[in-house]
Amino acid sequence: MSLNLDELKKLQQKKYRHEFGCFLAEGEHLALELEKAALHKPTLRTSELYVTEEFQHWATTLRKHVITDKQMAQICDTQTPQGIVALVPIAALQLGQATPHSATGEKERAIYLHEIQDPGNLGTILRTLAWFGNFRCLLSPGSVDPFNPKVVRASMGAIFHVPLEVEVPLETLSANFKRIACLDMQGSSLSAKAFKECDCYLFGNEARGVPHEQLQKLGAQPFAIPGSGAIESLNLATVVNMCAYELNRRP
Repeated sequence: MSLNLDELKKLQQKKYRHEFGCFLAEGEHLALELEKAALHKPTLRTSELYVTEEFQHWATTLRKHVITDKQMAQICDTQTPQGIVALVPIAALQLGQATPHSATGEKERAIYLHEIQDPGNLGTILRTLAWFGNFRCLLSPGSVDPFNPKVVRASMGAIFHVPLEVEVPLETLSANFKRIACLDMQGSSLSAKAFKECDCYLFGNEARGVPHEQLQKLGAQPFAIPGSGAIESLNLATVVNMCAYELNRRP
């Protein structure tokens, strides 16, 4: 999977990430999370590390390349690179369609994000899903690329632990999930028993949400997060965080 320096530079652009089938994860913390995830996901073991002399003695089971500080600065998009970056195969994180139960036998829930645009929001959502476990993240066409460097950094390594599906059309959800939930101010409370009985939780674009007519076609059941009414909306990542917590809260 090794790429030359010019190819590594191009990975800052989405079209080349998908052309080469890999992305970069920069920094010591992300490298550690990658190796932790690789213990349980053999597909991640083909990842490679590019390090400067400072990290040349880094203990790893992954293939390692030593490069200069100048070369590191050329391939990273941060102003002060940490000196270690991982080359990760995209296919290793896309594990097929959602299943009703995870490998542990527990119910796996799907979080569907419709045309989400903010890299920070997606990274934060992935951290939440990894924290609680037994979630999979589905992204609609037109969503931010999950392998964008800003998303990867914001995820703090969670991207290696949450199964991802990309380019999932909204209209296909009803064929794969019997009970779909969405957020609506007029919906039932999150504490309602029916909320935990759903299979897929649908969240819309930060500014536009999801068109009402499409929600009706899907038969999505509305639920609400009660508030004071002082402001009209919550940050998308905050909403997903609250829903994930409620789904894992014991009665």
